[in-house]
Amino acid sequence: MRKKIYALLALCSFAVLEGCTDLKEEVLDETLSAAKLTDKQAADGIIAPVYARLPDIFLHTNYFAIQEISTDEAILPYRGGTDWGDNGIYIAMHQHTYQSTDPNLRNTWNFILQGMSRAITAINTLPTLKDANAKVYLAEARGMRAYYSMLTLDLFGLVFVKEDIGETSKILRGEEAFQYVKNEFLAVEPDLDANVGPGRLSKGAVWGLLARLYLNAAVYRDVYGTANFKADEMDKVIEYCDKIINSGQYKLAADYFSIFNSDNHTNPELIFAVDQRAELNGHNRMAYFSLSGDQFPLPAYPNANGTDGPAITPDFYRTWVDQYSPKDPSEVDPRFYRQNISMYSNPADSCVTDVNFNMNRGILRGQQYGLIRKNGVFLKCPDGKFKVGKLFNDTRNRPTTPVNFTEKVDYSTAGSDYSSGYRVLKYEFSRKSVSGRNFGDADIVIVRLADIYMMRAEAKLRKSNDAASALADVNIVRAARTKPAPALTSMSLDILFKERGFEFYWEMLRRTDMIRFGKYEGTWTEKTNADKLKRIFPIPQTAIDGASNLPGYLKQNQGY
Repeated sequence: MRKKIYALLALCSFAVLEGCTDLKEEVLDETLSAAKLTDKQAADGIIAPVYARLPDIFLHTNYFAIQEISTDEAILPYRGGTDWGDNGIYIAMHQHTYQSTDPNLRNTWNFILQGMSRAITAINTLPTLKDANAKVYLAEARGMRAYYSMLTLDLFGLVFVKEDIGETSKILRGEEAFQYVKNEFLAVEPDLDANVGPGRLSKGAVWGLLARLYLNAAVYRDVYGTANFKADEMDKVIEYCDKIINSGQYKLAADYFSIFNSDNHTNPELIFAVDQRAELNGHNRMAYFSLSGDQFPLPAYPNANGTDGPAITPDFYRTWVDQYSPKDPSEVDPRFYRQNISMYSNPADSCVTDVNFNMNRGILRGQQYGLIRKNGVFLKCPDGKFKVGKLFNDTRNRPTTPVNFTEKVDYSTAGSDYSSGYRVLKYEFSRKSVSGRNFGDADIVIVRLADIYMMRAEAKLRKSNDAASALADVNIVRAARTKPAPALTSMSLDILFKERGFEFYWEMLRRTDMIRFGKYEGTWTEKTNADKLKRIFPIPQTAIDGASNLPGYLKQNQGY
């Protein structure tokens, strides 16, 4: 839908982005008024841009960077002493020394507020249309405004409230902000469709977001304090999780990695996701971000490789090892790793057809094997199949140095080398991509059913320490997977926190989880900062400057 109508849209920018104090429309195509669209065409054209910024928000260097690289799950050093330097922003993000000039924070802020402004435009326009879908679309637009507000509350500790493009936004924080987002979700839930798929806001999506909102309410209410989880709010978490589970509409995927396949739009575990299908110009770049520059995932694209980006920290890796020792986690937990290249187990099998070549998934360790590229082309076997073999750092001009991922990764010279750190390939590369590297069409997960069980388990623990019921919920998720991990025999908040890491690693939940569990001021690889003021990020300086014509309107967060 989006691909067909973007040329007809009127877009708007939010107050604090460009130094203006109200929303202003910019007509992108003067044919809008002359086109004489039907009300249905107009309604479709108005709702589409409300979602259109989600792919930009969830870009690997935006929301992923600030939700994962700020935690114990991901680290991105200067590769080879030069790559991913970026003026130290990824080191600062990991060490909690981020500043208001960080471009990833600025971009994420801008995209969220642009999405919010488009939602406000839709809210004001849809009631004028006499289309049968307008009521549902209006609920979606208002619900998406609430979702964008939930993001600004979680990341920056504030919410903007604005009903009309001519108004100056009111800023809410703390309890007021929580109540506003909650009430907006509650207001739209009755009018949402239950069956629109994960790429749009449905009843199930709002139930999941309400459960998440209530679960984090104690943090949002007093972000710098010790979280006081209220029993009635935990009851609400359980209530909305029950609604989703009892609806029968969603199902845990037996194949864990299918949740992140390029065809995952129809995966029954997805409740709400960023719609990245190729026909909608999806640009999921999560797949290549962590891989070596000498890992080439698609035989059709000899120029599409990894970028030697972030790795998992040794601290996070050790949680897996400690859980399953003396067995290797790959032997026990299907979420850790899935082998697709038979070269690992059968060195003689080194020739594969293009359709049978699939990258290994999950956490990648040790010597890597894959398509061998020389002088810009992939080598082939005598029978025409593609040759698979041991990889070397050819693209880094180190043709005798193996691509051998090590556990050690830090900011030392050795720890910052191109092969340092175990890597993650969770989202599948898309064979529909027009470049091989970018434009992945796997939907990026925002809410999925496993999280519903996990949130319900956490609420039961926090409300009444009902460890037995919480244990049952977690084991339901474990048992659902093919060759399931062994059932846990006990449950506590610390065990649940670790289990959330196993289930949701690199799904952009970790920072929020760490704050809620009281772990964000902890110590891990290359991070010792214990400043609680770093729980929320600085408001970008560009936004502060843009609002300078309203003295005292937009105040910087404490500590920045």
